[in-house]
Amino acid sequence: MLNYIWAGFIIFSLVFALVADVRDLTTDAYRNEQPLPLTVSFPEGYQAGVRRVPTNVLIDPATYGRFYATDARPDSAYGGYLVNTREGTQLRFEEGVSLPEPLGTIRGFSSSRDDELQGTVQNFRLAPDSLAATAEVVFTPVRFVKLNAITEAAFDFAEVAVELALGLIGVIALFLGLLRIAEAAGIINALVRFTQPVFRPLFPEIPDGHPAMGMIVLNLTANMLGLGNAATPLGIKAMEELQELNPSEDTASNAMVMLLAMNTASVQLVPPVLLVAIMGLQINQLIFAIIIVTMISLIVAVTSAKLLGRLPGYRKTDPDRLAREAPPPDAPAA
Repeated sequence: MLNYIWAGFIIFSLVFALVADVRDLTTDAYRNEQPLPLTVSFPEGYQAGVRRVPTNVLIDPATYGRFYATDARPDSAYGGYLVNTREGTQLRFEEGVSLPEPLGTIRGFSSSRDDELQGTVQNFRLAPDSLAATAEVVFTPVRFVKLNAITEAAFDFAEVAVELALGLIGVIALFLGLLRIAEAAGIINALVRFTQPVFRPLFPEIPDGHPAMGMIVLNLTANMLGLGNAATPLGIKAMEELQELNPSEDTASNAMVMLLAMNTASVQLVPPVLLVAIMGLQINQLIFAIIIVTMISLIVAVTSAKLLGRLPGYRKTDPDRLAREAPPPDAPAA
């Protein structure tokens, strides 16, 4: 179900981006292939035949507003330089300058290798003193900004997902190995006997002495201690143990729903390591607030799972109930 929700979000974002891009193309929001008039001054004087000439770019705010139909206004001047090539003269703004929209977006399509906004100079008219000139600049056409942004973000997050998955392989392998050692040493069984009376009301479907209870306790303990990387493999192992008790392959049991709800509530008695690293000693001011909020979220999660499990619509799909009410395989047909 979650996959369908994410697919719906992606499709909705693509449709929204396409509509926005078509609107920009229809209104010509970026004035593609239209020259922007401006003035350039030369602090060191203009020298013909020099490949690279330092300059200051001056854009009249009123002209800029009318040209792009925007209320944004440029700064009084921008640093830059003219580059004379065989194909013509290019105007490049300094790297990292703060540009108003839509020039900020145009830079993403018309930038050089050094992330400098650049455009082709036309109608270059030098003043008699060679200290200034008027010109017009044509930037690279800008199309499908939103679609390009979504595509780039999708590839970036896909890369993050791969890095995250590869980073968790070692952690999962380590803790699963420790679980095997603990299981062989009898630690899991001892933990189950110790915690069975406490967690029995929350997980009545789990038989006495089943290792799923020990995995659940370890998972919740790791969460309470703020050990997110340790809680992940423990939670996976707990779900695997619960699935062995689940008579259905495609429907979660009440115990699985309860464990998922408690994990979603993110019970934490010790502040997460990341939060401590960011805030330092100031985290002491939030400890009691964290404990109060996490306890409230736990109560809400447990109560919601219990109440929803009693509703007729959810009880009809309870795999444990269906297994109890199903006739035995060797029962005679009615």
